Amino acid sequence: MKASTPRVTIWNEYRHERSNPDVQRIYPAGIHEALREGLAPYGFELGTATLDEPEHGLSEEVLAHTDVLVWWGHRAHDEVDEAIVDRVQRRVREGMGLIVLHSGHYSKIFKRFMGTSCALLWREADEKERLWVVKPSHPIAAGLPPYFELEKEEMYGEFFDVPDPDELVLVSWFEGGEVFRSGCAYSRGHGKIFYFRPGHETYPTYYNAHVLRVIANAVRWSADERGAAPRFGNVQPLETIAPKN
Repeated sequence: MKASTPRVTIWNEYRHERSNPDVQRIYPAGIHEALREGLAPYGFELGTATLDEPEHGLSEEVLAHTDVLVWWGHRAHDEVDEAIVDRVQRRVREGMGLIVLHSGHYSKIFKRFMGTSCALLWREADEKERLWVVKPSHPIAAGLPPYFELEKEEMYGEFFDVPDPDELVLVSWFEGGEVFRSGCAYSRGHGKIFYFRPGHETYPTYYNAHVLRVIANAVRWSADERGAAPRFGNVQPLETIAPKN
């Protein structure tokens, strides 16, 4: 049974912030801490974990007490231990929510769930991004305007090599002309997965109120209670089986 207040673990590589002065100026305590501060007003129980902690901060105990895992990664996808990926995958299939942000599209866990390359087009040119809400009735779109804009972002463009989402919530347009499926919702096992595009490390995207609203809505959506888990294996008959000659 999930807690009435979603328990959220924000995972971040925490590498750019310690090596790139430009990123450090924007996120002095790390992207994970900026997200924790930005999501705090929504009343979640928030914790963080980073790549260089023992077990990447994602021990069995931590994941057992996590309703939703938020994932940001970029330069060190290959350094994530396969055993931890197995552990996260198992918890998502059991019902933990997973929110994958920006360059996390190339993370081991997202690629494993998608079963595709998750490749895309990209460009860094300080472009305006306009995010359109294309499914305003979806819970992740609650409280959003018809569209919102980010003054500068990295461009991601189609084709995005992922399975068709169960539900497409947001689509981006970029100043250079490309479009991109920026808010993709999936179900895997008993868990819900949401991919959300914005969040390049050299821009202050995770201070934007609309971006934080999307992430908070995705937390609530992916933390919703599911029905009872199905039974598998050998079972006794429901009715009396007549003896056969």
